Amino acid sequence: MEVLANFTANFTFLKPKKTLSERLTNKYQLVIRNEDNLAEKTSIGFTYAKLLVVAAAIFLFIFVGSLFLSKTLLAKWFDPKYEQTEQNKKLYALALKVDSLSVEVDHKDQFIQNLQRILRGDTTSGFVDPAKLLNVNSETVKPTGSLELAASDSQFRKEFEQTEYSLVSLNERKYRDLQGFFFFTPINGFISDKYDAKKAHFGVDVVAKTNEPVKSVADGTVIMASWTQDAGYVIAVQHRGNLISVYKHNAGLLKKVGNFVNAGDIISIVGNSGEMTDGPHLHFELWHNGNSLNPEEFVTF
Repeated sequence: MEVLANFTANFTFLKPKKTLSERLTNKYQLVIRNEDNLAEKTSIGFTYAKLLVVAAAIFLFIFVGSLFLSKTLLAKWFDPKYEQTEQNKKLYALALKVDSLSVEVDHKDQFIQNLQRILRGDTTSGFVDPAKLLNVNSETVKPTGSLELAASDSQFRKEFEQTEYSLVSLNERKYRDLQGFFFFTPINGFISDKYDAKKAHFGVDVVAKTNEPVKSVADGTVIMASWTQDAGYVIAVQHRGNLISVYKHNAGLLKKVGNFVNAGDIISIVGNSGEMTDGPHLHFELWHNGNSLNPEEFVTF
């Protein structure tokens, strides 16, 4: 018996050791049994290699998730630089907005000054075209909607343009570049005060019904739509050929600066606003190349 024991011990001692690959690929089974009756409930087969892969995947997922949370959701609580970064972004956005507003205010101021000089007829020096100042080209600006007229509208315009009320005969050389204009009547009424440049009355006063709509005399772009103390609500439209039409003492304005209007479009409501008025009427002016024109020579009221 002693010899047999020694032989068994020597045989066990000489048993070869398993390599790392064998240890990792050696299959095991995890059996789950009922504690009371030892009945087998389920079993799971695994190897050490699978356990290492699963553990590495879980670790990588937790690491990436923690990194993502630390840079996003948890940054506002744990990152001391987060609040400073957000404040710097807001300050930078505000600085850009202030700069753009400053430039816009300068352009608006220069635009108002130029328009005031136009209304006074002073274009001797330092004049900048208001349409160019606001990056508006009356010949290239397109309205946002479709300009295609219905068949009935096209027929009406064609008949209207053939009447004596629309086609203006311009024989004087200085008005030849305005030939081809078809002026719509801005408002129906009677003239209470005619054009007189000697008295600094550079337009005509047309008395009309209360709340009568005022229409644009030609296609163009709105370059002014604001309130002035003397003229009340004023709207001005830049037309092609350096022609500007001005409508004063309105009760309300229906268009904004930059809007494109067609001839005959309603742009305001006749009123009695401003200090230089004594009753509901429209003060209408036409300016060409900085010079005032007599509206009665171009428009039939």
